[in-house]
Parts: sequence; structure tokens; C-alpha cells
Amino acid sequence: MQCSICGNKAVYEVKYNGSFLCKKHFMDFVERRVKRELRSQTARKNKNISISVGISGGKDSSVTLYLLNKIYKNRRDVNIKAFTVDEGINGYRSTGLEKAKKLSEELGIEHEIISFKENFGYTMDEIMKIDPKTISCSHCGPMRRNLMNKISMYNNSDYVALGINQDDYAQSIIMNVVKGDVQRYVRMAPHEYVRDGLVPRILPLRKIPEKEVVLYAVLAGIDFDSSWCPYYAMAQRNIFRKLIDDLENETPGSKYAIIKFFDETREPLRDYFKTSEVKLNKCIKCGSPTTGELCEVCRDIESLRELEAKP
Repeated sequence: MQCSICGNKAVYEVKYNGSFLCKKHFMDFVERRVKRELRSQTARKNKNISISVGISGGKDSSVTLYLLNKIYKNRRDVNIKAFTVDEGINGYRSTGLEKAKKLSEELGIEHEIISFKENFGYTMDEIMKIDPKTISCSHCGPMRRNLMNKISMYNNSDYVALGINQDDYAQSIIMNVVKGDVQRYVRMAPHEYVRDGLVPRILPLRKIPEKEVVLYAVLAGIDFDSSWCPYYAMAQRNIFRKLIDDLENETPGSKYAIIKFFDETREPLRDYFKTSEVKLNKCIKCGSPTTGELCEVCRDIESLRELEAKP
């Protein structure tokens, strides 16, 4: 195969547009789309930007940090910091932490760790021993989001950047549609408006397919953790992953079409439900933004303590 642009040896076939790309033009292809997303997602604040990057050490977050550094490293008005949420998953998170710290050091970016145990009193492993019947993500997701927001607020960040690729994003869209959760659908990142107590999330890789993220990481020489969360098999997302992968194999470009549909429908729905006008209170226990008295995480911790206390 020859590169459709320069005629050199191709390393990748872009099935959804019918082209072949060499290493250089493949990397340019990825970087161009990420730059476009960054311009769009940070349009409300073009100068003196502070970004906290959540990095697990896996391919997606590592490529996100690498690209943000590459794109912004000569911009004095952009400050980038990295953090890792340590859920406390034995034999899994420790490897990712090492990769995250190593990459941050190589790029000269400040890196911090924030843990479940220190903030909630439990590791994820301890939570699953207390409540083995509940899907792990229902505990882990809200807690991770809580800590990502907490550390980004502490860093006075304008945005928190997450390594969500096209596959992940399309799955999340369809999951919300199937559940009929319109409110969660319209609240999905990237966030175009600021709400008190919440740092807007941006997703630079949301239009980059997972396999392209992997190839970019390999070609760029990024050392990433390829292990899977031991609770992965419990995730409901696996059903949607297979469904969307089958669609993409049958009709290349389906994932992009799902995201395009989301982009065109979210704003009218958000305006209809007046999501940005919903008043947020401070959780009476931890101070996190919530629509009620207690935030989702504090309610969860109360439930865990009740379960733990049962004979």
C-alpha cells in the first residue's frame, strides 16, 4: 500500500474515507483533528488557559497528554498539569500510575495523585468486597468524576481534559439513548458553559477511533499501560461496544455519524430543558455541587457504610 498523499509506504488504511496514509501523514491526520476539537471546545477562552489532564497511564489519556503538550508547549499563555485518580485496584492501577508519572516527567509536566482511600475512606477493592453484587462502574464512575473535579478546582483549571476516544464517546451516546436519559445526554462533555463548582470537561480525542489512538501511541513512542481493569467484565458498556463495533464493520463511519447526530441534537435539547439554568446546591457533607442536599458520592458512601455494618 502507498500513501495517498506522498506515495511512500502506508501504515494505515482509513476505511471511512478510502485513503492510505504513511507514518507522517497519519500522525498529521490525527493531530489536525485534535487541534480542531481543541479550538472548538476551548473557544470561550482563547488566552491564559489552564488545563488539568486526567491520565490513567493507558493509551487514550497518555496520547491526550502527549498531544496537548505538543500543541501547546510553545504557548506561554497555556498551563498544563496532569493528575491520576488512584481507585485502589490491586495489580492494576499501580502499573498505570508508573506509566503516568514517567510520561509526565518526560514531558516536564507537573503530576499529582488523588486517591479514593484518602478522600472516601475506601479503595475500589474494599468497595467491591462490601457490595459485590453491584456493577463496579456505578460506584467508581461518580467517585472518579468527583475527584477529577476536586483536583481541577484546586488547580484553578479552566478545563479538565479526558482521554475519551471516538469508540468510548459513541458508546456513551447510545447508552444514554437506550436508557432514555435525556438529562444525562445533554450534560455530556465537552461542556460549552460554566457552572459554579464544576470545571468544564473537554475531550480532544472524541473523534479519533480507538485503533488510531493505539497506532498514534506506537508511532510516537509513547509507553502506555495496556492492562484492563479487573472489573471490566461487569461493565454494561461491553454490550454497547459490541453493538457499535458491528455497526462500524458493516457501515464504516457509523461512529462518526452517531457523534454528528449528538452534536446536532444536544443544543436544542439543552435549550428545551434549560439544563444550564438548573440551580446547583453544595452537598451538606462534602461541599460538592449537587441538585439535592447530598451529592451522589456521599449517598453512595452512606449506603456502603450501612452495608458494612450489617452482620
